[in-house]
Amino acid sequence: MSDVTLQNFEADVIEMSRQVPVLVDFWAPWCGPCRTLGPMLEKLEAESGGKWKLAKVNVDENQELAAHFGVRSIPHVVAIADGQAVDQFVGVLPESGLREFLDRLTPNPGEQALHEARELVAAGDAEGARAAFQAALAFDPGADDARLAYTSFLLDHNEVEAAEAEFARLSPRAPQEEGYAAVQTQLEALRNVDDLPDAAALIARVQANPADLGAKLDLANALIARREYEPALEQLLEIVRRDRGFEEDIGRKTMLSVFDLLAGRPDVVSRWRRQLSAALN
Repeated sequence: MSDVTLQNFEADVIEMSRQVPVLVDFWAPWCGPCRTLGPMLEKLEAESGGKWKLAKVNVDENQELAAHFGVRSIPHVVAIADGQAVDQFVGVLPESGLREFLDRLTPNPGEQALHEARELVAAGDAEGARAAFQAALAFDPGADDARLAYTSFLLDHNEVEAAEAEFARLSPRAPQEEGYAAVQTQLEALRNVDDLPDAAALIARVQANPADLGAKLDLANALIARREYEPALEQLLEIVRRDRGFEEDIGRKTMLSVFDLLAGRPDVVSRWRRQLSAALN
């Protein structure tokens, strides 16, 4: 806990908040509710083990700071993270309410590990990302978002058996997670690719009989397994155009899953979405 003035606000609040969140408690010695809230905040800060810091601002002595944050009634608590005000409350919350407020402010270790894993994937550090994904799941084995991300990572590295094992551990709620359908589509394509005819043979079948929608679907799945997403979309779109009801609308549904796989290429997704919309109307 630190007493903050205009002179040290930049260092003790703004710069510190780039390392851990900072709760700024605007108070005054004459304020009865402040004398209730202050000790609770100090207790929770001590329990946090450094996950966040408490900064106290005496409004009588720092009216410029109070005015800057629009403080009209005290106690008034402002949460600062990465140099920005991200949340606040006025008055005294019960300890349970304070804990809920802090839970929103401080990510749990599993969430932090998942964030690190995604950054390492983007940086091309596969082994570092693998360790971070595993750490995220060790902290929270029920985190479907982390398990889906790890399954996708494994698929990207052609570790199909390991990906299947992770996918099987997802909870019944997992289909509601963003990206579930994309991972499922990619997994099924890789799982079945060994049972499909050679891609060249499938292309020959499609060219010999453009109405053979089963061949088009097999070719699309083979192309998805090889991450040749645009040629796969071409086959799927033709299925939609020829028979919307084929295998319970499999062409459109699989296209939507491929759009998720192409989330990093919004221009490509936009172009194919327009073509799908035209085919449906």
